[in-house]
Amino acid sequence: MTSRLTVLVVVVASLAAVPANAQPYVYPAKGQSAQQQKQDEYQCYDWARQQSGYDPMQAASQPAPAQAPAPTGGRLRGALRGAAGGAVIGEIANDDAGKGAAVGAVAGTMVGGARQRQAQAQQQAQVQQQQAASAQQQQGYQRAYGACLEGRGYTVK
Repeated sequence: MTSRLTVLVVVVASLAAVPANAQPYVYPAKGQSAQQQKQDEYQCYDWARQQSGYDPMQAASQPAPAQAPAPTGGRLRGALRGAAGGAVIGEIANDDAGKGAAVGAVAGTMVGGARQRQAQAQQQAQVQQQQAASAQQQQGYQRAYGACLEGRGYTVK
């Protein structure tokens, strides 16, 4: 009985760790005792977790997904590559190698910057997809949890 009480305390604590806007209010509409309500809440937590694949205890203990660090040095690498290429082209064309290097460096900086922005946009899109999937799982959990409690005679809002 003690281990069951410990698990119940952990479940209640984990539900308290869920953001305030996600916590449902549960009212014992059929006069259930506080002990019966806690037991029902635990059983519905377990059932909702199995149905949705989302565990609020796991989510509360894990840090929010961090955004991947932005790639650095794309502009510099592009400028160096462009300068080298421009200098070679300037020499081949019997033109001023310095002018060719300068033009190449500017073009390389622009290309490197564009690649860096594209990589950042892709990383941001991945983070947003992960957040949307997590939010969808959490909503599924909340719906299953509420349905279970309502089936046991509670009002859930």
